[in-house]
Amino acid sequence: MNSVEIKKDIYWVGGIDWDLRNFHGYMTQRGSTYNAYLIVDDKVTLIDTVKHYLRDEMFERISEIIDPSKIDYVVSNHVEMDHSGSIPYLMKKCPKAKIVASPNGVKGLKKHYGDSYNYKTVKTGDTLDIGKRELNFLLTPMVHWPDNMLTYCPDEKILFSNDSFGQHLASSERFDDEYELDIIMEEAKKYYANIVLPYSMQVQNELKAASELDIEIVAPSHGIIFRKYIDKIVEKYKKWSSNKYDKKALIIYDTMWKSTKKIAYAVQNGFEENGYNTRMLNLQYNHISDIMTEVLNAEYICIGSPTLNNNIMPTVASFITYLKGLAPRDRKGLAFGSYGWGGQSIGILHEELKDCGFDLLEDIKINYIPSEKQLDEIKNNIIEQIS
Repeated sequence: MNSVEIKKDIYWVGGIDWDLRNFHGYMTQRGSTYNAYLIVDDKVTLIDTVKHYLRDEMFERISEIIDPSKIDYVVSNHVEMDHSGSIPYLMKKCPKAKIVASPNGVKGLKKHYGDSYNYKTVKTGDTLDIGKRELNFLLTPMVHWPDNMLTYCPDEKILFSNDSFGQHLASSERFDDEYELDIIMEEAKKYYANIVLPYSMQVQNELKAASELDIEIVAPSHGIIFRKYIDKIVEKYKKWSSNKYDKKALIIYDTMWKSTKKIAYAVQNGFEENGYNTRMLNLQYNHISDIMTEVLNAEYICIGSPTLNNNIMPTVASFITYLKGLAPRDRKGLAFGSYGWGGQSIGILHEELKDCGFDLLEDIKINYIPSEKQLDEIKNNIIEQIS
């Protein structure tokens, strides 16, 4: 695939990872794109690089446009290796290039790749003159690493937004008006839920600062570039970062002999009777990163497990660990499950949900197989508690 000109003398030269299916525990069923951008000006500038195994792709695209050795600046918006992984190779090919990064970015790059390169440190408000254009920098620490920053080209009204507004999505299309918008937004939601969610307060600060910029193109580090639907993705980020949720309940569970499953469906019936949209998410069949995407706009997080070896099922433990790390706020929870003799699982779930800071409904704990009467009581109890 060739490079793509996104504005006069500004090119997408990234790499497309069609085969990626797991990004440190996050399932990426549609692959990913590592976006790098080349600006041809008096000072030739590359904004970010790609994962190390896609470096040849990136260099082929750059070579269509210029001799890569002519690159003067490499702007590193983020140290993480899906962005910076090709820097060592690039610096061999571009010995005169200077790496531009935030203070924490320079520190992190030196830890990753050594301190032999020529580094330039920038902070919020700093400007880099590259000829007919200039680049402005806005530090956005903890969206989602301490080193993160945005790069803005006021002359072209392009915001190089780093991980913000990104999606893990492999495609030949580069722009939001060339690809199915519903899929872009679905993948943007999943990306936010699984990567950005813990840093929502910082995202709000970022949105406020970026709102003062005149932007015609948002060019993220992953996925599709926005030029037509900028307003739509910004509105989604405002909603997700402000922790607004819908009238929606998730029933997340694992089961051994179907008793906990029966309880789960009784819980669902109670929520549906009260007008809630529900999702039944059996952990044997649903990946934790897909479930987290549903968590992003859910009011209730109901988690069920039978007791196994005085504990909860491993699949449930895995999900709770993942959930706690991503730290959704101000939700409501419910612990439920079946047991044979010990019954410890429900108490464990209760404490885990309490540690998440959730307001909890009354636990549901059934010995062995729930009767029809008990299932009906569960439904009615849910109706009563959430009415």
